[in-house]
Amino acid sequence: MMVPSIWGKNLFDSFMDDFAYPEVDKAAKHANNLMKTDVKETDTTYEVDIDLPGFKKDEIKMQLQDGYLTIAAQRNVEKDDKNKDGKYIRRERFSGSVSRSFYVGEDVKQEDIHAKYENGILSFTLPKQEQRKAIEEKNHYIAIEG
Repeated sequence: MMVPSIWGKNLFDSFMDDFAYPEVDKAAKHANNLMKTDVKETDTTYEVDIDLPGFKKDEIKMQLQDGYLTIAAQRNVEKDDKNKDGKYIRRERFSGSVSRSFYVGEDVKQEDIHAKYENGILSFTLPKQEQRKAIEEKNHYIAIEG
């Protein structure tokens, strides 16, 4: 049976689960939709934009270690279901942590990365590494006998 899908999701995606299992937190399953990333290459840099909607600047950490740049964000929403106005029927806002790592090379230093966060988008630039000149200068061919 063919089921219609909209934007890569099943039209009936867990619709009945909300009624059958209301106590299950559905926000965590949408976590994989976070941290959408665009990378733009210029002559001397890479410009990276990462969507982090709903996060505050102090909830986002960037760490450079062993050539890997890791971006991590953690957001905690109160999980108190005992609200005086009633209890939640559906919760879709994300609560938890997400992270993503990029290999940027051993030569990139912390001071080379310039980052800013505004309007839910983390933007930063990375310098491009120079290609190794030794590889370009000389090609070593192996003679084949026969």
